[in-house]
Amino acid sequence: MTSTVNPPPYYENHGFQSEHVFSARQPVGANQYPQYFLTNVPSVPTYVPTVVTSQSTQPVAPSSGRTCSSSIKKIIITIILILIVICCAIAAFFIWYLECGSSGVCIPASQWCDGVNDCPSGEDETRCVRLFGPNFILQVYSPVTKSWYPVCQDGWNDDYGKTACKDMGYSVDTYYYSQGVATEISFKTYMKVNTSAGNIDLYKKLYSSDSCASGSVVSLRCIECGLPTKSVNTMNRIVGGSGAVLGQWPWQVSLHVKDTHVCGGSIITRQWIVTAAHCVEGRFSDPYGWRVYAGILNQDEMLFKNGYGVQLIISHPDYDTDSKDNDVALMKLDTPLSFTDNVRPVCLPNPGMMFEPNQQCWISGWGAEYQGGKTSNNLNYVMVPLIERTRCNSVYIYNGMILPTMICAGYLAGGFDSCQGDSGGPLVTNKSSVWWLVGDTSWGTGCASPNRPGVYGNMTVFTDWIYKNMQANR
Repeated sequence: MTSTVNPPPYYENHGFQSEHVFSARQPVGANQYPQYFLTNVPSVPTYVPTVVTSQSTQPVAPSSGRTCSSSIKKIIITIILILIVICCAIAAFFIWYLECGSSGVCIPASQWCDGVNDCPSGEDETRCVRLFGPNFILQVYSPVTKSWYPVCQDGWNDDYGKTACKDMGYSVDTYYYSQGVATEISFKTYMKVNTSAGNIDLYKKLYSSDSCASGSVVSLRCIECGLPTKSVNTMNRIVGGSGAVLGQWPWQVSLHVKDTHVCGGSIITRQWIVTAAHCVEGRFSDPYGWRVYAGILNQDEMLFKNGYGVQLIISHPDYDTDSKDNDVALMKLDTPLSFTDNVRPVCLPNPGMMFEPNQQCWISGWGAEYQGGKTSNNLNYVMVPLIERTRCNSVYIYNGMILPTMICAGYLAGGFDSCQGDSGGPLVTNKSSVWWLVGDTSWGTGCASPNRPGVYGNMTVFTDWIYKNMQANR
């Protein structure tokens, strides 16, 4: 956290290490000149389209029919190109709808999410359920209409809820509740449970219906998340960053390598931590070099604790080290966390949730309190508003560098921001009395500089990828 407004040199929000261990990376083209000259924006690769050309190595003999032959060749080439495009479209259709992952086995799309594992690894039956919106409305995918429908509360019980949570990658022992909630809109189609179907798979019991007698749909909570034990003053701006108290940000963790704080992270289940991909690239990709500390505010105190080991690191496969596209990663702990008043998960945003520009969010971490400084010994936090992507991409701010996998938050006047050492940590907001993980700290130009807000991984884009990997690595 920082409150300085002095013009800093360019830096990336890379995992901060002690100045005696590692130094921050200085990108090509970095300089200290003002933004008005557009010289200190982060350097990103320029992607030049590759045009495949061919040139005959044989001389063309003069011919009186050359013009006609050339026209015929153009027609033939055009026809061939059209056929290639058609073939590619057909192939793409079959790959998208019918192929079973990397096995190469193909099945009809109608057999997806029907309760039968037709693919060798069961890919056709994964991610058939989801939670929608701030009320955690359970939705089930219909392979017939290729649409998502809410589940009617009629006949639903906790056993079904636990099955649905397990299919999303959650552990049954974190199950919170299923309950019926009235919907603000009326649905034309529901999924209902056939309670007389006997002891068969849940999805075989579900059928579509245009009515729901109870008038309520299932709200499913697979884990009690987003509930701190200490309240946050959400009405007033926290000027320049404040020291946190225990239980205020219970999902915040400190990630260490060789007894040194490197990055932050967020608890989402007893065993899974969300952080930034740039924190775990290169030599930091070895899970056994990391220790995770939860429920502790003071870095000095962590030196006398064992922390938690890491057994698995999953970095987003499309992460780009230069542009910071898809800057998200998962850590799976060796042993599950014990949830207490000071150690709790934050909620992942559900599909259908919208975070508006200027919405109040909070960042927290042990980052430097000024550009180039050391990490803070105590956990700090500060409120930052979200900034619309179009505005953040304007020529005087980040000039088109903010991709859909990123979200901006901060003040264009400067003064309040994340800094080195905050990387991977949470950007959260409070909605419907629940705290949601909006993003993970990714990068920025300087710390708290004017027209240089913080940039965070856009968690709404990554939620499905997170669930998929939690499920595949239970």
